[in-house]
Amino acid sequence: MPSADSLRLSGTIPKAVRTICNRLAERGFRGWVVGGSVRDSLLSGSESAPRVENDWDVATDARPEQVQAIFNRVIPTGIEHGTVTVLLDGTGYEVTTLRGETSYSDGRRPDSVHFVDDIVADLARRDFTINAIAFDPLSEQLIDPFGGQEDLKLRILRAVGEPLERFNEDGLRVLRAARFVATLEVELDPKTARAILPSLDTYRKVSAERVRDEWVKTMKAQHPSRAFEVMREHGLLAITAPELLASVGCEQNRYHAFDVWGHAMACLDACPRSPTLRMAGLLHDVGKPKSRAKSEKTGDYTFYEHERIGAEMAAPMLSRLRFSNEERERIVALVRHHLICYDPSWSDSAVRRWVRRVSPELLADLYALGAADAAAKGRDASEDVKNLKELEQRVSELLAAGAVLSARDLQVDGRGLMDALGLAPGPKLGEILRTLLDKVVDDPALNDRETLLQLAKEYLLTNQT
Repeated sequence: MPSADSLRLSGTIPKAVRTICNRLAERGFRGWVVGGSVRDSLLSGSESAPRVENDWDVATDARPEQVQAIFNRVIPTGIEHGTVTVLLDGTGYEVTTLRGETSYSDGRRPDSVHFVDDIVADLARRDFTINAIAFDPLSEQLIDPFGGQEDLKLRILRAVGEPLERFNEDGLRVLRAARFVATLEVELDPKTARAILPSLDTYRKVSAERVRDEWVKTMKAQHPSRAFEVMREHGLLAITAPELLASVGCEQNRYHAFDVWGHAMACLDACPRSPTLRMAGLLHDVGKPKSRAKSEKTGDYTFYEHERIGAEMAAPMLSRLRFSNEERERIVALVRHHLICYDPSWSDSAVRRWVRRVSPELLADLYALGAADAAAKGRDASEDVKNLKELEQRVSELLAAGAVLSARDLQVDGRGLMDALGLAPGPKLGEILRTLLDKVVDDPALNDRETLLQLAKEYLLTNQT
């Protein structure tokens, strides 16, 4: 009789996956569902369970060429390692032949693979016990030779077999361990944890792109700080982002309950689950250790210019991790402008100048980052939250009233200036447009074509070269 776990798992399997296993069986082969979807389906009864993955992988004792003969549409995505993608109803499903592996000279891929007929032998090559569970959807049989179900119930992350062997096979596995601690809310098995430090030479071989992808996946956890604490404690962060380690133990001022690292972790968790926004939360105070000074007047610490310094530090770090230009520019801008020093005495023109400086496109993320920053102080931040909400309301009202924030909003454009004043294209034209915009931001009543042309003439008269 199928167990409760088998019945729950059976109910989550898509029809197309069952179709694949049925067709394999019709030709005398077997198919098992394996990987993250099995794990997440077994976790689905708990409150903090992750969403079941859309990627349902099938393992089979059929060879790749046999799979290709069974299905009409097959893509040989990784056929040299036994993997093909079967297309059903426009969706791709990875089907991989059971395999064993030899050594991993590059710390990423096996030097060679050999096909096997035993599902247990295939599961033995996987990273963690909770990922080494297979399910036969036709017989509704769970295959769990390494105790993955029990580890799931205990919320333990344990390597299959000898942890050091598993980690030296693929350097990314230590980072995946950190990610799973956060996304699955599990604890590292002590023996598995002890194997991380001796395997860091293999981790150093992992490409920046693969590291970035793991970081992005980590940012979707409820508490991504759990992963970064593992990275810090076990030496991964010293390899990937040593800039962050200076914040550990860096004492702050009386407005914060945590050191810079603790505050960054709390801010990271408090941010909405956007990878870009959470990267900004992680890095927003990275410039504080370099800018920290003690005030002779108050005896407290100050961090002048930490937002500028932080942005300058974040840019090369994000480039090193192969974030896209667009992602990098947005995260750096959020770090640069995260310090919102608003108070109710600001004039409307001061609010408009602030919006122009940070750009309207960043506003929503800056509000969210500001709220997370305030929540992460660990002390009463009600005044910060109140001011942030007031600023958001004032900005909303000014934007609704048609506030001029860019040269595109001026009642005269570059062509109009050239025609009216006999100007040629070039830097001088840009200078005039910026000057006019500054004046209109301060006084919207000046946004009139004739007034702007007169101001442009006055600028030319006083700035002749």
